[in-house]
Amino acid sequence: MFFATIQHWDFWQIFTCKWFCCGLGGWIVASIIKMIIAAWKTHEFDFVYLVSTGGMPSSHSATVAALAFSIGYTEGFGTPLATLAVAFAVITMFDAATVRRAAGEHAKVLNAIVRDIKELKFKPRKRFKELLGHSRREVFWGMITGILWATLICHFWK
Repeated sequence: MFFATIQHWDFWQIFTCKWFCCGLGGWIVASIIKMIIAAWKTHEFDFVYLVSTGGMPSSHSATVAALAFSIGYTEGFGTPLATLAVAFAVITMFDAATVRRAAGEHAKVLNAIVRDIKELKFKPRKRFKELLGHSRREVFWGMITGILWATLICHFWK
């Protein structure tokens, strides 16, 4: 059943539709901005920012905001589809600013414990990723990035 769906010609149109391009483009633009901001701060380019979590602006927020805005822009903001997209965006952005941010704070504490253990000559093997979530400011600017990208694409895509 799955492979029959993939072979159907309609399935592949998702990769060329305006909504997909807005969402993917929002993520790419935010990730590039994030990499440039990090390079400006550290004076070296690190391409890991193109696929990493955390940082300014939020790529997740840019993606879902671009997707929701492009759906609202093309289908009407009062449609059930736009409402669903906005709900999805709000949940994603709320999660980025709360749950994932808290997980990052927990990782900082665990890494401090690991450092203390190292000083006692034990050899812990794993370091936890601390940059998981976003501040509200990072989420806000991710949302703005996504909306601007979607506006640009929807306006010029004929």
